Amino acid sequence: MGAMSLRLATFNVQHGRMPDGRVDPAFLAAAVASLDADVVALQEVDRGQVRSGGAHLARLVAEAMGATELRYVPAVAGRIEPPRAAPGEAPGADDPARALAPVAKATGRDRIPAAARVLRSPAGRAAARAYAATWFSRRRARGDEPDHVPGYGIALISRHPVREWRHVRLPLASPWLFDRFQLGADQPRVAVCAVVGTPDGPLTVATTHLSNGSTWNRTQLRWLVDGLRGAPRPLVLLGDLNLRGAEPAALTGWRDLVDAATYPRHRPSLGLDHVLVDDDVLVDAGAGRTLRLLAPAETVDLGVSDHRAVVVDVRLDPAG
Repeated sequence: MGAMSLRLATFNVQHGRMPDGRVDPAFLAAAVASLDADVVALQEVDRGQVRSGGAHLARLVAEAMGATELRYVPAVAGRIEPPRAAPGEAPGADDPARALAPVAKATGRDRIPAAARVLRSPAGRAAARAYAATWFSRRRARGDEPDHVPGYGIALISRHPVREWRHVRLPLASPWLFDRFQLGADQPRVAVCAVVGTPDGPLTVATTHLSNGSTWNRTQLRWLVDGLRGAPRPLVLLGDLNLRGAEPAALTGWRDLVDAATYPRHRPSLGLDHVLVDDDVLVDAGAGRTLRLLAPAETVDLGVSDHRAVVVDVRLDPAG
């Protein structure tokens, strides 16, 4: 009996946000299940957050897939929505939100000069540091918080049994980031890794969501690859790396199976979502190694999130 094909998928779900701004957890779950993947990596996943109706999004996806294994790893523990003043109550004079209001009100490219003006003043710089400490540094998750604790993070879901789980906390970026789009705190970053027991042998699958708008994502990727050196091979790393095109392959020396833009969903121009495989163990059919690529990776518009999903079909050949 020949080896089975295995479908892998990765999707930055943007907490299930629909094009009209609503969050529809049931729609998200059905959309991801429609990929018919054996292993799914998810990023920007809410658990118990107000904006997504308090749903455990990863669990809903797993149930819709008929999956037997799920590991949700929060990067941020607790509510991620910033607290707001009560109706009719003005924010305090020392409220970071007041100092950063010009940036919050600006849109698109206008945020660059707005942020520059804020950062020229000591008060603005102090507000940026306070914002970072308030919204992210104090809420950095351990990664094993119980389900009743709200979270925001990543997930791995598998239809096959998982022999071993582990998660990795990545280097924390600067307390605040000033990039093309926003001024604010970068969120903590994590990775989750599973040794999946497929019918044709073990396959290690990892996922992460790296920092955006700074060079920290390169540091985080190198850190993660180094941390995965002892993991069983073959190994596949999927996720939103916030690195464009061929850059992840150049940084790691691994092969990227994705050669397509995935962001923004409605008109993709950037390839931020990747499927990396250690090139020593992946070949096209015919070379007689272990993990074989059966078809080029495809991007899929699921009608939800600001990213497209990526699916790739591989086959894990028995050794020997």
